[in-house]
Amino acid sequence: MAHTIRDKEKLLQRVRRIRGQLASVERDLEQEQDCYKVLQTVAACRGAINGLMAAIIEGHIALHVIDPKQKPTPEQQAAAHELIAVIKSYLK
Repeated sequence: MAHTIRDKEKLLQRVRRIRGQLASVERDLEQEQDCYKVLQTVAACRGAINGLMAAIIEGHIALHVIDPKQKPTPEQQAAAHELIAVIKSYLK
């Protein structure tokens, strides 16, 4: 089973939060809020999208790049964990 199917509800909750944050950006612009407030909300959206991307990439690496059925070596598992850590730090 693909990780996006297995984690469907968790991923959809993230998407719904992002949708709410984007709606907040739209409201702020419509209400002519201070640019600082708009920028803060946009930054929050960016962080949320990056978090969603990191979660999907992590699942992809864990289930498709490193095939758990093939019993990865300790070196392969360490490399996968390092790659995931680098991607997460890059997306922050």
